[in-house]
Amino acid sequence: MTKHVTKHIFVTGGVVSSLGKGLTSASIGTILERRGLRVRMQKLDPYINVDPGTMSPFQHGEVYVLDDGAETDLDLGHYERFTNSPLSRQSNYTSGRIYSNVIKKERDGKYLGQTVQVVPHITNEIKEAVLGLAGPDVDVVITELGGTVGDIEGLPFLEAIRQIPLDIGKHNCLFVHLTLVPYLKAAREAKTKPTQHSVQQLRQIGIQPDVLIVRTERPLGRDDCDKIALFCNVEKHAVIEEQDKEFSIYEVPCGLVGYGLDKLIIERLGLPAGTSKMDDWEALVHRIKNPKHEVNIAVVGKYIEHRDAYKSIYEALDHAGIAHETRVIIKRIEAEKLECEDAASALAGVDGLLVPGGFGHRGIEGKIQAVRYARENKLPYFGICLGMQVAVIEYARNVLGFEKANSTEFDTDTDHPVICLLEEQRTVTEKGASMRLGAQPCVLTEDSLAAKVYGQKEISERHRHRFEFNHAYKGRFLEGGLGLCGVSPDGKLVEAIEIPVHPWFVAVQFHPEFKSKPNLPHPLFHGFIEAALKRKQAK
Repeated sequence: MTKHVTKHIFVTGGVVSSLGKGLTSASIGTILERRGLRVRMQKLDPYINVDPGTMSPFQHGEVYVLDDGAETDLDLGHYERFTNSPLSRQSNYTSGRIYSNVIKKERDGKYLGQTVQVVPHITNEIKEAVLGLAGPDVDVVITELGGTVGDIEGLPFLEAIRQIPLDIGKHNCLFVHLTLVPYLKAAREAKTKPTQHSVQQLRQIGIQPDVLIVRTERPLGRDDCDKIALFCNVEKHAVIEEQDKEFSIYEVPCGLVGYGLDKLIIERLGLPAGTSKMDDWEALVHRIKNPKHEVNIAVVGKYIEHRDAYKSIYEALDHAGIAHETRVIIKRIEAEKLECEDAASALAGVDGLLVPGGFGHRGIEGKIQAVRYARENKLPYFGICLGMQVAVIEYARNVLGFEKANSTEFDTDTDHPVICLLEEQRTVTEKGASMRLGAQPCVLTEDSLAAKVYGQKEISERHRHRFEFNHAYKGRFLEGGLGLCGVSPDGKLVEAIEIPVHPWFVAVQFHPEFKSKPNLPHPLFHGFIEAALKRKQAK
């Protein structure tokens, strides 16, 4: 009986950052799963932070939270949306985490007096992280390396993956390199030299790419692809063009299949694959390209200028739109601007309002003004995390009459702290990985709108917060007509609220956007877009 061997695919990037290695890696996972293979996904990030949890959304984009509470890179969101790969904290390693592990081992005496060095100790720790995902139930591990070839902080990771084929056999590994072929308008031609230089740097490190995926704005000619193949020492059919997609990122897997990438990978690695089954994905793309309806959704946030800060929010809205054959047009509104502008003017013409999460006082009053407009004008409202907290504050001030109601995050001396610090957070001093994180159970009120949307009473959703609804005010809110429709199993934490007399006003403390997929939208997003569509059709 042949021993099962997990194969490894490494995805690197060159020329410039933000080329879409995460999307490409996720798309490779998609096309391999459609061939019946069992895939695991992983991201290696060279930055020194132990995790992205304390990084600014303006620099890093959103922090993507997993069921086990790991705060990870936003590319893991792509992995979950595109594949069925189970993800955990083993799916995302940073330089900071790798070095922390090695330093702890040194302090514990695990190296028996050795001089601890980048090679072999750091590289061995990286290899252990990569090979740790292999197993009898895994056919392929796809590991994406953050950054670009040539970055000084990425060198230990490149050295580690260079060594892995020597450890497990070259025939069990495949290197995919993603680069940019820019088009110069003045010269009226595409330039392949940056890709050549990028591959040269990779080869100097000791890695010869097996596949080149080249990003382009315009179609490349066969001559350009042949030139790239010749100068980069790659077979002609292994140079794959990935042109910018006009409609959606979900077109990428279909494009890769069109170029035969799945077949190439399977043949190179000797994988026991079945026939390609892309029908459902192609149908998904068809629905995206041919919507029957259109809705306008306002997103009032603190980090609007950085679109990746709310990446999963925007994707989840699109997923719900796909299910309703509806194009979702997002109107991004900076919360701070609403503090000095009329909410009615800013929200005129929209069919729904979503207020996402965030931290700090900046823009809070603007969010509260937006929530008030939605409540008073029967505009479908969906609040997430901070979006629930500002909804509670707005209701307390303008319905219950607690004029100075606030969160203790923004005003420690407020007369009515309707939002307060979680009890478990009162003794926390460190910022990193110390919030209420990961999947937590919630029980929904039987006749609530939330329960109807979910189709069940018991749910599990991912959290990332330090503050909560103040349980001391529970009775006042219930008397005032606010539905506390979701609570923790012990009844101590309010996880979801709604206004029963409103057409669709739901806010939750958790982050449902992390569990939405293009072919399986999250129930709350599905219900929200349905309500927005009904409002538009009624008008």
